[in-house]
Amino acid sequence: MSTNRAFDSWKYRLVVCIFVFVSLLSIEVKAATKKYQFNVEVTNVSRLCHAKPIVTVNGMFPGPTVYAREGDRVLINVTNRAQYNMSIHWHGLKQYANGWADGPAYITQCPIRPGNNYVYDFTITGQRGTLWWHAHILWLRATVYGAIVILPKQATLFPFPRPDGEQVIVFGEWWHADVEEVEKQGNALGLPPNMSDAHTINGKPGPLFPCSEKHTFAMEVEQGKKYLLRIVNAALNDELFFAIAGHNMTVVEIDAVYTKPFTTNAILIAPGQTTNVIVSANQAPGRYFMAVRPFQDVPIPVDNKTATAILQYKNVPTTIIPTLPHLPLPNDTTFALSYNKKLLSLNTPSFPANVPLKVDRHLFFTVGLGKSVCPTCINGTRLSASLNNITFVMPQVALLQAHYFDVKGVFRADFPDNPPKAFNYTGAPLTANLFTAKGTRLSRIAFNSTIELVIQDTNLLSVESHPFHLHGFNFFVVGTGIGNFDPTKDPTKYNLVDPPERNTIGVPTGGWAAIRFRADNPGVWFFHCHLELHTGWGLKTAFLVEDGPGKDQAVRPPPKDLPQC
Repeated sequence: MSTNRAFDSWKYRLVVCIFVFVSLLSIEVKAATKKYQFNVEVTNVSRLCHAKPIVTVNGMFPGPTVYAREGDRVLINVTNRAQYNMSIHWHGLKQYANGWADGPAYITQCPIRPGNNYVYDFTITGQRGTLWWHAHILWLRATVYGAIVILPKQATLFPFPRPDGEQVIVFGEWWHADVEEVEKQGNALGLPPNMSDAHTINGKPGPLFPCSEKHTFAMEVEQGKKYLLRIVNAALNDELFFAIAGHNMTVVEIDAVYTKPFTTNAILIAPGQTTNVIVSANQAPGRYFMAVRPFQDVPIPVDNKTATAILQYKNVPTTIIPTLPHLPLPNDTTFALSYNKKLLSLNTPSFPANVPLKVDRHLFFTVGLGKSVCPTCINGTRLSASLNNITFVMPQVALLQAHYFDVKGVFRADFPDNPPKAFNYTGAPLTANLFTAKGTRLSRIAFNSTIELVIQDTNLLSVESHPFHLHGFNFFVVGTGIGNFDPTKDPTKYNLVDPPERNTIGVPTGGWAAIRFRADNPGVWFFHCHLELHTGWGLKTAFLVEDGPGKDQAVRPPPKDLPQC
């Protein structure tokens, strides 16, 4: 009898110990903190037979990948050892009520001055997948960028078969000249800056360029296995086609949101966007080029050269010459439109598409490219850009700080919901500006209100595709079209069931895109074209989302080490 009681007591203690251990383990997982040190420094890098100093993080080009798990707290100490002011944006992270960690200079923070540091402190909530980080001041993101990989919570499965391996693939651009000098020269002349000299895959242009055989990225695979490619377009100014010779890809995620899987022989990815694809190593063992080149369906000069990397089957000699993939033609608008229509939210009970069905406020923003007076520039004019005929002027005090501390005179919260004048937006090219104002004007949004925003391209100077990025939120792309948006007919064709959920949307050339989101994140959130060229010309604004009534629905206090202007 006593033996049984002793055994039962032992079992009880064992169960208690296991329960405590599992509970502590659970707490540890939930409370995980990931710490990173980012040293912004100048490093000599050689590409295309040419060496030059570039700004990097930790001497790496591209910079280090940030790995974390959904629910983790992340602390990244950025120490600026370069000669430029610096800020870093964690592109696609929602930063709930924590705009202080968002990163765009003079929007949510003053820049980190040379010799100083700032700790970006944020928690990843309700997100998993591939995002990225980059400098958000001047053109420094040409070399200061890297991927963010957010793993699902422990014991949470992917909604697709688990791959055998994975690889981060980041597209970029390379200039022979100093990028900041290229930008300054363009601004001084009033013209677009010189285009890049090459595109890159993981910082390398590939063997089709001179002096580049050793500057070629190669990914080794084993026949019969499946691989997840986490693809980021970090290029400054180009939408890009990507394909792998002899291999199809299955798209499973965009902008860290799962999609309905579909198979394609190529993808289209705009600057700022991410795409996860699964590739099966199911071809004859060999060497296959992965290739990337721009999509450009209007006659505007771009760097149209093809960058390559190599998909290398294990145990295949490197002396075998790889085969090139069949990329879409540079102006293949049909492929671009067809591809984007296949992007749909997964919309399952575990990963629902919570599309706002009722809209509290309708916004209509027109995209304008034009010219402004510049006595010192060639022809006396400078290229400029506007939303609703307003060219955004960057402030000298960070907008979030001005809002939080109620600093007067920094901005006006009266950005118009509609353009001042309606016209045939995508009709015959208009070479003269409509009236364009300059100012630091924000759109004030009520907390938790539902917003529909239609972004309309125009033919002022030229139509063009514009990838727009909204900080602090994801949104649903409920509709797109070519030509002028029809407020009566087009909404009847919206997809309100499983539209793609993104943080960056490519507005079609000569067309429009309609997005919906719930404004449940208080703060000041940047909204801008992710073509660095257009952002510099003023194609941007910001949303000021008011505080909510709840305890956790207001902008949290700023950190003590927040940089000052």
